[in-house]
Amino acid sequence: FAVCSWFIDCLYIIVNMILLEFKNRIVQQTLTEKIRNVLEGGKPDNVDVTVADFDGVLFHMSNPDGKKDKIMVSVSLKFYKDLQEHGADELVQREYGGFMVDPEPGYNVSVLFDLESIPDDWEKRVEKAALLKRNCFASVFEKYFGYQEQGIEGKQRAVVHYRDDETMYVEAKKDRVTVIFSTMFKDDDDIVIGKVFMQEFKEGRRGSTTAPQVLFSHREPPMELQGTDARVGDNVGYISFVLFPRATVVGAQREKTIDLIHTFRNYLHYHIKCSKAYLHSRMPSSA
Repeated sequence: FAVCSWFIDCLYIIVNMILLEFKNRIVQQTLTEKIRNVLEGGKPDNVDVTVADFDGVLFHMSNPDGKKDKIMVSVSLKFYKDLQEHGADELVQREYGGFMVDPEPGYNVSVLFDLESIPDDWEKRVEKAALLKRNCFASVFEKYFGYQEQGIEGKQRAVVHYRDDETMYVEAKKDRVTVIFSTMFKDDDDIVIGKVFMQEFKEGRRGSTTAPQVLFSHREPPMELQGTDARVGDNVGYISFVLFPRATVVGAQREKTIDLIHTFRNYLHYHIKCSKAYLHSRMPSSA
């Protein structure tokens, strides 16, 4: 069997993958444009924008009660109830207390921008609004990273059903935090490319003493989930991250870890799709 040159090229693409943004750019750009328009002397205008994000998350930007000088930003997460069990409400209050309002019907969290009283730090607030999904997700990680930092183990494993058929599990030990994602692959090709990705992560760890341990299991859940109702099947995969204290220590490193790990499932499937598209574009056309 001869390995085609286009397949070699694809593997090169895999090891040079881009990272997905962890804040919603449309939310950030829309708010920035509306606020700058007012600061430059323009009149507020109507806003009614609904934005779909990964994992079934929805953002909605609107004028509450039709008031053009107010912009409400709301976020809906189907799995917010799971996050509430791990301190999501408290984290959101901490991060957004200064401009939070009662949630818009059908949404979990809402924040309000008053265009008649724009604060000096409005750009920081706009960025925070674009991070609503990320910060809701962060609650479960902060909780279990805190357990590890305090040397607490034996706490019940967190279970977050972040997609209809996919689940995230988080568990803390005295010396590590294990994060496991279950994911569904649509076809056999996705499984093959996914395994290549996982192998590249393993290889990357050999060249870095600070990289987390990454494990991949196909069809069956990893040992940590044996005896649970974790899904099994030919199209089921589990990706496990073993995070040691250097990755979860309070400060910039912890924030970076949360940024990256909460987007991992989407990062994986995005690049599987990109790789398949690239492979098809390089395949010789049939006569």
